[in-house]
Amino acid sequence: MKLEELKNKTKDAVDYLVQSLESGHSEVLTQYLGAMGRFHTYSFGNIMLIARQKPDATNVAGIRTWNSLGRFVKRGEKGILILAPMVGYRRSRQREIATEIETDNAADERKPVSQLVGFRAVYVFDITQTEGKELPTLTEMQGEVGGYRERLTEFVQAQGVELKYSEHIAPAKGLSHGGKITLLTGMQPAEEFSTLVHEIAHEMLHRGDRRTLTTKQVRETEAEAVAFVVSRAIGLEAGTASADYIQLWHGDANLLRESLEIVQQTAAVILAGITPKPEVVEEPESSSEPNAASFAPPPMAESAPVEEIAF
Repeated sequence: MKLEELKNKTKDAVDYLVQSLESGHSEVLTQYLGAMGRFHTYSFGNIMLIARQKPDATNVAGIRTWNSLGRFVKRGEKGILILAPMVGYRRSRQREIATEIETDNAADERKPVSQLVGFRAVYVFDITQTEGKELPTLTEMQGEVGGYRERLTEFVQAQGVELKYSEHIAPAKGLSHGGKITLLTGMQPAEEFSTLVHEIAHEMLHRGDRRTLTTKQVRETEAEAVAFVVSRAIGLEAGTASADYIQLWHGDANLLRESLEIVQQTAAVILAGITPKPEVVEEPESSSEPNAASFAPPPMAESAPVEEIAF
């Protein structure tokens, strides 16, 4: 598949969202934002592709990954097209010169360096499209915030933002005012978590040029969308997130795409900062096969060298 065709498929995914919102089907936006939460380490384009092709997908991987975990794609299932990087090796002019000039670093300079040279279409499958061994159950929040609340507080402080509580800001649940966030005292943990994500999203998104380039309605919608994505990602039951983006951008697909991409990137940064770091398990050097017993979510096709992805 040509690169232009791949780009068009990503564009079509956003256009589909635009058309759905214009037709009053705002649940499609909820599906797209939900996909951002489930696949927050994927690129914006691949999230759009997954959400368009299989909006209920929860855990995707390539055939080899599923097979290594004892699961196999069901007969007749259609793959989900995404983009995977092609990694190649290039030698710069400087390295070519190093082959002719003997220096202490000549050997290192002659080594080719891996570089991203492009993308290609690959297919992944959702866990519901496979059958076989049951995977170990991953911890889900089921509406409980758990340690995410403390880690979010630490993340906020690491951004240089002061956090305090007050009962005097009611009926507002939270306020963001240039390097300071105030939350209403007495909220339930899940509500407090979502509100704090909303307010830190304002600090991250709307304290620079974007504040002067957007309206208050747009800023509030973007911050609420970030809160929805992050809350859904950790297993909280968020709201419907049915605010109609298309009304904010007057039907402009490019501006809608820019806004959603900013939401996705911001949510990804927050999630990266609050997600517990997995324990590193030392494996014997001779072992090259994946260990299904110590299962972690299947690796993303887009983040692996192209030669490691087989479909």
